Amino acid sequence: MSLFNLKPAESCRFDEISMGEVMLRLDPGEGRIRTARSFRAWEGGGEYNVARGLRRCFGLRTALLSAFADNDVGRLVEDFILQGGVDTSLLKWSSYDGIGRTVRNGLNFTERGFGVRGAVGCSDRGHTAVSQLKPGDFDWDLIFGKHGTRWFHTGGIFAALSQSTADLVIEATAAARKHGVVVSYDLNYRPSLWKGIGGQKKAQEVNKKIAKNVDVMIGNEEDFTACLGLEVKGTDANLTHLEKDSFHKMIEQAAKEYPNFKAIATTLRGVKSATINDWSAILWAGGKFYESQQRQNLEIMDRVGGGDSFASGLIYGFLKFGDSQKAVEYGAAHGALAMTTPGDTSMASLAEVEKLLGGGGARVDR
Repeated sequence: MSLFNLKPAESCRFDEISMGEVMLRLDPGEGRIRTARSFRAWEGGGEYNVARGLRRCFGLRTALLSAFADNDVGRLVEDFILQGGVDTSLLKWSSYDGIGRTVRNGLNFTERGFGVRGAVGCSDRGHTAVSQLKPGDFDWDLIFGKHGTRWFHTGGIFAALSQSTADLVIEATAAARKHGVVVSYDLNYRPSLWKGIGGQKKAQEVNKKIAKNVDVMIGNEEDFTACLGLEVKGTDANLTHLEKDSFHKMIEQAAKEYPNFKAIATTLRGVKSATINDWSAILWAGGKFYESQQRQNLEIMDRVGGGDSFASGLIYGFLKFGDSQKAVEYGAAHGALAMTTPGDTSMASLAEVEKLLGGGGARVDR
């Protein structure tokens, strides 16, 4: 029996819709932000990365709900999104005042880290168009009803942008459930986003409200504690040692506190250095636990977006197969591959994901 009562694909315009911010990512490559003289430009956003991965790697029909200031930077980000194949017809465009006094587009400076030097993100996202989105800005009867989608995904980054975006997440997730759409939410705790608006206490207040509308809750080692107040025992401050039994107990507690959760997924990342991580995932679904293959000493080029690619692989597994074991395996494999290339978004193909799942190695393909 399927875990979800999914809508038939033929009855929906989209397989998945994501709601969230997309910023222009500026990447100094192997160097540092503070000493860079040139940057490579990408697009990236926690919720958007999921839609892009589902479109480009897994071939599903996806769309984005977001907003941009209507200037050349916003149109550049739109061009990146179009290259990724994600539908842009639902985007909102705000009139630009010429200097960004009232509305602008977000910038995210990101360095990858190497060895003992961890990755660093420095965002410049105040007064963005997307942070000004509010309840009532989207017609949910049109989006979830007339157009139709099988899955809706959003997350804690978008919810942290402002009080109005948090309220919008609550409105959107309630509307999705009303229309029979499966809702997934990635907690994605970012201390920098909550710092000026109440810190961890506010993060928990907001996320506990949102959690009541969620079918599939996703997070990493830190997220469940920071956002939902659920303790994971047996981890050290640097997250180099991860006890699976402790995660099992935490997940069981989450399922007890939120009986609406049909599935709970967490990635397990043991950070030995910026470029060497242990990587795996756990999924609780239908009262049972499923574990992915463990990838010890996984070599990392760029860790940013690895969790988002896990989420897209997980969603694909559920949509394509309705199989919990396959879902967690596709998620973990896709996340692993995404971290072997630069940028937020996955450059992996479905064939590469399935090769890795089948035990394929890194020998030359030619």
